[in-house]
Amino acid sequence: MAENEIVPVEPIISAYERNQYNYDVPCTSNTAGGSLTFRDEDYAPQPFESEKLPVTLARDIQRFLRVANLIEPEEPRIAYLCRFHAFEIAHNMDRNSDARGVRQFKTSLLKRLERDEEITIRKRKEKNDIRELRRVYHAYKNYITKHERSFDFDNREKITNAKRIASAVSHVLNTITRATGLQGIADQNFFGAKSDFYVPYNILPLDHGSAQQAIMQLPEIKAAVAAVHNIHGLPSAPDMKKDAGSVDLLDILQGFFGFQNGNVANQREHLILLLANIQMRKNHKGAPTSKSVDVALDELMKKIFKNYTNWCKFLSKKSSIRLPIGEAQQYKLLYLGLYLLIWGEAANLRFMPECLCYIFHHMAYELHGILTGAIASTAWDNPTTASRGGPESFLNKVISPIYQVIYEEAEKSKNGTADHSTWRNYDDLNEFFWSPNCFELSWPMNLDHDFFCVSPSNNASSKKPQGSEHTNEREGNSNDSYDEELGGTKEEHREPKWLGKTNFVEVRSFWQIFRSFDRMWSFFILALQAMIIMACHDLGSPIQLFDKGIFEDVMSIFITSSILKLIQAILDIIFTWKARTTMNSSQKRRQYLNLGVAVIWTIILPTCYATSRRKYTCYSMKSRASWLEELCISPYMVAVAIYLTSSAIKMVLFFVPSVSKYIEVSNWRLCMLLSWWVKPGLFIGRGMQESQVSQMKYTLFWILVLSSKFSFSYFFEIKPLIVPTRHIMEMGVEYDWHEFLPKVQSNAGAVIAIWAPVIVVYFMDTQIWYSVFCTMFGGVYGILHHLGEIRTLGMLRSRFQSLPYAFNARLVPPLKNDRKGRRNGFFSRRFHKASETERNTLAKFVLVWNQIISKLRMEDLISNRELDLMMIPTSSEILSGVVRWPVFLLANKFSTALSIAKDFVGKDDILFRKIRKDKNMYYAVKECYESFKYFLEILVVGDLEKRIISYILDEVDLSIEKSSLFENFKLSPLPTLRDKCVELLELLLGGDEKHHSKVVKVLQDMFELVTCDMMVNGDRVLDLLNYSRQLDGEHTYLSERMGRELFGSADGEDSINFPLPDSGILKDQINRFYLLLTIKDTAMDIPSNLEARRRLSFFVTSLFMDMPTAPKVQNMLSFSVLTPHYMEDINFSMTELHSSREGVPIIFYMQRIYPDEWKNFLERVGYEDTEEYKDESREEDLRSWASFRGQTLSRTVRGIMYHRESLRLQAFLEQSTDQEIIEGYDSVDREDRELSAQLDALADLKFTYVVSCQMFGSQKVSGDPHFKDVLELMIRYPSLRVAYVEEKEEIVEGKPQKVYSSILVKAVNDFDQEIYRIKLPGPPIIGEGKPENQNHAIIFTRGEALQTIDMNQDNYLEEAIKMRNLLQEFLQHNGHRPPTILGLREHIFTGSVSSLAWFMSYQETSFVTIGQRLLANPLRVRFHYGHPDIFDRLFHITRGGIGKASKTINLSEDVFAGFNSTLRRGSITFHEYIQVGKGRDVGLNQISKFEAKVANGNSEQTLSRDIYRLGQQFDFFRMLSCYFTTIGFYFSSLISVIGIYVFLYGQLYLVLSGLARALMLEANVQNVQSLETALASQSFIQLGLLTGLPMVMEIGLEKGFLMALKDFVLMQLQLASVFFTFSLGTKTHYFGRTILHGGAKYRPTGRKVVVFHASFCENYRLYSRSHIVKGFELLLLLIIYDLFRRSYQSSMAYVLITYSVWFMSITWLFAPFLFNPSGFSWEKIVDDWKDWNKWIKVQGGIGVQPDKSWQSWWDEEQAHIRRSGLSARLIEILLSLRFFLYQYGLVYHLDISQKSKNFLVYVLSWIVLLAIFLLVKAVNMGRQQFSATYHLVFRLFKVFLFLGVLSIIVSLSGVCKLSVKDIIVCCLAFLPTGWGLILIAQAVRPKIENTGLWDFARVLARAYDYGMGVILFAPVACLAWLPIISAFQTRFLFNEAFNRRLQIQSILAGKTKKQHQG
Repeated sequence: MAENEIVPVEPIISAYERNQYNYDVPCTSNTAGGSLTFRDEDYAPQPFESEKLPVTLARDIQRFLRVANLIEPEEPRIAYLCRFHAFEIAHNMDRNSDARGVRQFKTSLLKRLERDEEITIRKRKEKNDIRELRRVYHAYKNYITKHERSFDFDNREKITNAKRIASAVSHVLNTITRATGLQGIADQNFFGAKSDFYVPYNILPLDHGSAQQAIMQLPEIKAAVAAVHNIHGLPSAPDMKKDAGSVDLLDILQGFFGFQNGNVANQREHLILLLANIQMRKNHKGAPTSKSVDVALDELMKKIFKNYTNWCKFLSKKSSIRLPIGEAQQYKLLYLGLYLLIWGEAANLRFMPECLCYIFHHMAYELHGILTGAIASTAWDNPTTASRGGPESFLNKVISPIYQVIYEEAEKSKNGTADHSTWRNYDDLNEFFWSPNCFELSWPMNLDHDFFCVSPSNNASSKKPQGSEHTNEREGNSNDSYDEELGGTKEEHREPKWLGKTNFVEVRSFWQIFRSFDRMWSFFILALQAMIIMACHDLGSPIQLFDKGIFEDVMSIFITSSILKLIQAILDIIFTWKARTTMNSSQKRRQYLNLGVAVIWTIILPTCYATSRRKYTCYSMKSRASWLEELCISPYMVAVAIYLTSSAIKMVLFFVPSVSKYIEVSNWRLCMLLSWWVKPGLFIGRGMQESQVSQMKYTLFWILVLSSKFSFSYFFEIKPLIVPTRHIMEMGVEYDWHEFLPKVQSNAGAVIAIWAPVIVVYFMDTQIWYSVFCTMFGGVYGILHHLGEIRTLGMLRSRFQSLPYAFNARLVPPLKNDRKGRRNGFFSRRFHKASETERNTLAKFVLVWNQIISKLRMEDLISNRELDLMMIPTSSEILSGVVRWPVFLLANKFSTALSIAKDFVGKDDILFRKIRKDKNMYYAVKECYESFKYFLEILVVGDLEKRIISYILDEVDLSIEKSSLFENFKLSPLPTLRDKCVELLELLLGGDEKHHSKVVKVLQDMFELVTCDMMVNGDRVLDLLNYSRQLDGEHTYLSERMGRELFGSADGEDSINFPLPDSGILKDQINRFYLLLTIKDTAMDIPSNLEARRRLSFFVTSLFMDMPTAPKVQNMLSFSVLTPHYMEDINFSMTELHSSREGVPIIFYMQRIYPDEWKNFLERVGYEDTEEYKDESREEDLRSWASFRGQTLSRTVRGIMYHRESLRLQAFLEQSTDQEIIEGYDSVDREDRELSAQLDALADLKFTYVVSCQMFGSQKVSGDPHFKDVLELMIRYPSLRVAYVEEKEEIVEGKPQKVYSSILVKAVNDFDQEIYRIKLPGPPIIGEGKPENQNHAIIFTRGEALQTIDMNQDNYLEEAIKMRNLLQEFLQHNGHRPPTILGLREHIFTGSVSSLAWFMSYQETSFVTIGQRLLANPLRVRFHYGHPDIFDRLFHITRGGIGKASKTINLSEDVFAGFNSTLRRGSITFHEYIQVGKGRDVGLNQISKFEAKVANGNSEQTLSRDIYRLGQQFDFFRMLSCYFTTIGFYFSSLISVIGIYVFLYGQLYLVLSGLARALMLEANVQNVQSLETALASQSFIQLGLLTGLPMVMEIGLEKGFLMALKDFVLMQLQLASVFFTFSLGTKTHYFGRTILHGGAKYRPTGRKVVVFHASFCENYRLYSRSHIVKGFELLLLLIIYDLFRRSYQSSMAYVLITYSVWFMSITWLFAPFLFNPSGFSWEKIVDDWKDWNKWIKVQGGIGVQPDKSWQSWWDEEQAHIRRSGLSARLIEILLSLRFFLYQYGLVYHLDISQKSKNFLVYVLSWIVLLAIFLLVKAVNMGRQQFSATYHLVFRLFKVFLFLGVLSIIVSLSGVCKLSVKDIIVCCLAFLPTGWGLILIAQAVRPKIENTGLWDFARVLARAYDYGMGVILFAPVACLAWLPIISAFQTRFLFNEAFNRRLQIQSILAGKTKKQHQG
């Protein structure tokens, strides 16, 4: 080794030291307080903290501190100098130590420097520090030069460390030499070329020193890098600091436009990877050439600039992409690089794709001008250049002004609580660029334009964004031709004003549902009217419809149609009024013209109908032999024909979608005119038509659905009502109360009461029919696509031998001579047998199968024994087509064969055929025989013994060959021989030398058994051998041998080779043979773990499903995975695992829930019992085991990283020889480092995983354990990348200013290493958190596809293997366009513990399988319903990203990505041959919060422009699909509940008014069939059958229909109907309330383990207004209805009609307590009662949380009303008036009223109610005045009031005949009135809040809540007295757990025990 060569040290923990060279910091090694020096022998280098640094300093000093720690053991003085340099940087950056933590850090570092100064000088090896630095620098430089060219895997870490150290040392050295004026490094040429040795990189190490890395040796990478570095002939950018040799095209763009360094580096790698991957896929002819780069460029440009070119076409602007004739590669790369750089630095503007188009449009024009010389590249004073300046000028001058508008508009939203019309969201701002008016912004942008005005009231003083101090106003000498070409216009200076909304206003109204889907509602309304008319005419046959009178009456529906169109036109104008200033004039004209035409038709049609009714002109049709006798026409019919002209044109266009699409997207004037009239001229929503075939499929589906719906409605709902209605209208009635409208004709009130529920159900039951047909179609589709083809282990075993061929057909890339692009379809179920060239596919299958089984073992899903049973041995035999199938497949087969053989009587051929009939039995027998021979050959080494055994085996083989086995052998002793063989194998496995004699004894016994008991001529064996030896002259030798034991030892020579050689392969073979001989029927259930069974069954099933052919890894699409993370669990800490905060430690819970996996874990880590795991050395294993069973980030990361492992595995199979495959994949990393590096390179090229940890930066600064957990994940998975947002303060002009940056990091030498840093214009999270978290990190993703994975999801190796097949779907065409989003199915892995989790998992499974299956095909309306869908990345990053982020309106952010993709002509498909795992919340409260969030999100979708545009732009049938699969489901649920209220209040009206009695007794209207039908339809939804039917079908497909029926019955026994009915209340409450009042918000549910008890207070707070109040209202309605119908209606009829309502009311009241674990435990009941009383009584106030005080909770519950508008408050008041109907109707039925119908009776009831209120007020005032100081007085006061009330009641009883019944009826009357008054008070709170009325309302509300709580608590407490109730509850709540033999009781008992101990 050279004298000055240094071997890089291993990395250690970070530390700091200090050096001395002339700086302003004083050197104080000896202070007045004493010397700080140490002796050399006392010096012990200690690391200095390098990770927890002040955020303002970390970026600049961290690398020096880390290097100091790294080098300190070898070079302490260098470490000191590095630390001192870090101190100098920190001091210069913040001299006053103003930033947080800086003073403490500098003090700590200074003390360390003072301590180490003298001791490090003495250890210095040179005379001064400069020479010392120079020596170390040259040593590391020489080491790097020597080793970097041969970049070896072993030296990778050392070279990386060397580069880091050399880089830091060179920096310190140059700083010193500059300060001293000396030359730092003699070799300036070397240093100039490598001024920074270590350049952090992401995937591609683009620095010169890393060119030898495997990924940089790929030809496609080299070609792409060369293309990017080709700058020949281009103008040079000013102030270029890089050397000419290292400058590339992106550097030139940076110089031209001022992009950030981090952005340029990021997009450079991004662009190179895109080009390389496309080249790999396109170029199959050899090495890439310039032409192949051009092909890749053309495809990339087509994808990236598609949206831009559409935008230019839409605005009639000429594209700024102008390519020269001929060679244009440089220009293409420049334009691509420009767009990517704009997008990479756009921050929140990435949600505004057309805004980016606008920016690119102008900057591309500038670039073209620079390239052609029209704009001088150095003339930065040119007024057309928008971003002149330094590296952040583009950010400051282009991005920041627009971002500031976004930020300030978001601030106006008041965290989403403000009305949507008062602020502009992302869509509003983006859609401004859909209009030519956007060019009024000019370029550079005019910041005085109205677009930048945010505040309508403070226009003049509106805030300017950062960087706005540089004026961008146009000067007089601006380039007019530039403006004209780009579309800019001149405008005079004026006062800016707020533009308002753009194109659409999100108005909070239920009318939005009608407005968005007006065609559907009009269709249903017209159909209803037509059916009523037909029913009134009592049609006998459809032909009667063409009777001229009936036909004309039916045609009256078009009058209704004109009125509905008028309503729609009015709504359009009203709802877009606040967007009028930004709307295009053509859109305004269209709206007003629509209104005018609607008004005209609304006048013409009724007029014609009235004037020409029954006036026909008839033409005889008899002469034409027509079924129509005469054709009659009236003027009204002619008017209708004209009215329907436009509809007829639309219908014609519907049947030719290609023509319709052309009209919509064409710029031809006539087409634009037609499109303008039919649809609004917007940039999106045009050309969404599907292919003819797809359109026919979903049209047929809806024709069937609607036919069924209308037939049912007509015959069972409408027609049966006609006769009762006529009776009612003819009947005279005397009312039981004071009737306000006694002269109303035809008993209209009764008619409405009967018809209203039917009408409501009519508009709802289409959802039911959709569910029915969804079940049927989805089931048929599933059967056709082989779903559930392999459901059980028996099916798996029966099909196992065909798996290699299925594997070959599905997962092995086809050979070159195979048919290209073949897709394995439905009829390709039979796989051809392997040809000679495909023999190695068996080896590939075996290798992949073994890897899958190994992963199951590593995940502890199977045990070691099961691992042995399921592995397939690998040997060279596989290459010849011979496979040794896994033992679990051959289980018990050998024993069965022995049983057959030992008792068999007959010929050999018959026995052989019997064994061969069962292939597995034949394989088992054959393998056992071959193994027996093989082991005897190895074991027996004696010459005589070998001859004997050889003779016997030859006899057996000969007998088998000649079919004379039964003649020569007796088979009955075979079981005994098997037992001896097992004994021998046990000894061989033990390998104990002491058992040598036992082995000999066993062999002798076997020999004796074979020769004496089995061989017919066994005594001839020795005679024959003796004779042969005599012939050879060996008689003496034989005699000597015969004198001793056979298989024994002689003269020190052993006859047997025992123990056998210590070989792992040999031991595995012995073990397999042993298992084959001993395994019993229990192996038939291998694997025993249910999850392992499910995964294997699904994987095997998927091999028989339709999927694209797998490409080679190098030819597959590249992809990234992105996971957003906020504050969720990463890993469970040891504290969390053993914490009893939840009552039961998590680890205790995990051990009980997963007992088999816990046992497997202990076996894997080598522990025998559960106590040994407490060893600290195994803490990480324990944490990982528990975390992988929770919903943690570590579980998600482990699963997603299987993608990389699968890519390496598949690349290995493609690149390896047969022998290498046989040797195994696991040996590659050890034995073939070059191949391993190539596999890594290919995997890195194709796959990237980025976790967007939003809080990672703050966690790092604060020392949060989550930071360490994330860092450990990066260390464990080196290819994992973490993106986060850094927030730090910088001092700007003496003031602190927050600076935000997006940062990407990876793990390097156990530290986090920053790769890219991109400064942001402000905080990135200004809307919905999750999509904006994804948005900031999406720039760090790579590839052509992007999968979004949530952090509660999981993935599996066997599924990752199919990923490249799935990505090929992007290259398939569905209809006439390729897909842009690929939907995947999910498996809910949280459904195995509680019944609720089971219900939820089945419900979710039915949606993510059969539901989405139908949505994608045939309905073509599948959207994006959350992760794990895969996006066409290039399509979406140029069209707004993978979600929308406007506050509140985009609460369900995921689905808007699907909306956006569809509106922009994307296609979304769904694929079920691959799946991912997903966790769900499993406790009732958590489920309810989740459903509330989803309902909130759907209500906001109802208001959104996306739903409106889909409803308007889709054709009619696709629009129906869209409605019923999005908001329609929730609205139908709401209607179903409203239907119950309508029915009950109608019945209340009938029974209290006396109409019901008259109907029953006088008109003989007993049971109205239509009402029963309507309520039955409602109960269909209520009981969860909407999701239940698809769920049963899906279970039947995947598990068998018998199992589906069993599960369905079991679910009902476990009260699934109760759960679904309760969930219905959650959905309807939050959906309806949010549309009316708003209040949508993200509701964190928590993803911890949930099986614990929730307190009564918590349940009441959560469900009071959504369920409990409504349950009491329904109960009250039912009781009153029952009380007053008894005299004339049978109880059976009452029960049949109202049973479902009783079920709903009781469910809503008691389900929270029924599904609450330990809800009937007496100890819990007592604690809950105490908490309840405390909560009710505690006063609220500022800072008092809702869970502590009823008053605080009550105020919070009204937040949505306080933010409501006037119309919403009025609606709330109107709805509250229903509670006054009780009092009005009941007071006339009191005995004390003496049947008086005078209105005075009702007035007197209000006087009584007022007296009651005064009494309550008096008691409350008395409590306030006397309860504290005059307690006795207060008690006397209450006694006095009680006696007074009692005396009044007694007096009224005697005088006015007041009865007990009257008192009960009064309670029923007054209680609803009081509640109604409370609701009205809440609605008018702003008017009465400062009066005594509000205080009284609060007192009254508290009394109501307390009363409801007591009523609920009483029956629960009573049931808690009975121990059997608690046991029964636990049984049905955890029945699934009991079925799995889990210990739920121990968990619940453990919680109780912990609490008692506490």
